[in-house]
Amino acid sequence: MYKHILIPTDGSETAEKAVAAGLDYAREAGASVVFFTALPEYQVPSEAELMARHGVPLYEYERKSREEAKLILEKVAALANAANVPCETDYALNDHPSQAIIEAAKRHRCDAIFMSTHARTGFAKLLHGSETQDVITHSDLPTLVYR
Repeated sequence: MYKHILIPTDGSETAEKAVAAGLDYAREAGASVVFFTALPEYQVPSEAELMARHGVPLYEYERKSREEAKLILEKVAALANAANVPCETDYALNDHPSQAIIEAAKRHRCDAIFMSTHARTGFAKLLHGSETQDVITHSDLPTLVYR
């Protein structure tokens, strides 16, 4: 039985499936969960953006990212609290969400990952890739995928 589960979420309806299923499992198994979200890294403004004063300072970007993560994670933490499932929350700024998910699972010493997939096919899969597939491929933890 898994006792410490990482549940990555981006706040989407698709991610809500893994959140709900992960909470059901955790409640029945007496497990705890770590909710995690990854947001894009800061992009240094171009010279043109700086001259036009369109660049966002790093501290402002980090503040906005922290607020966005807080909104996403507070929602799922409230669900865990309502289900009497112990939880933690964490986020990272990383342009490679699959890498951030694996790192978070290791950092929190999780023994499984429960995540969703957008199940993209064709051109959409080629264009966007599959973070879920990358986690499955590069993580040595059991990973349960919800569609």
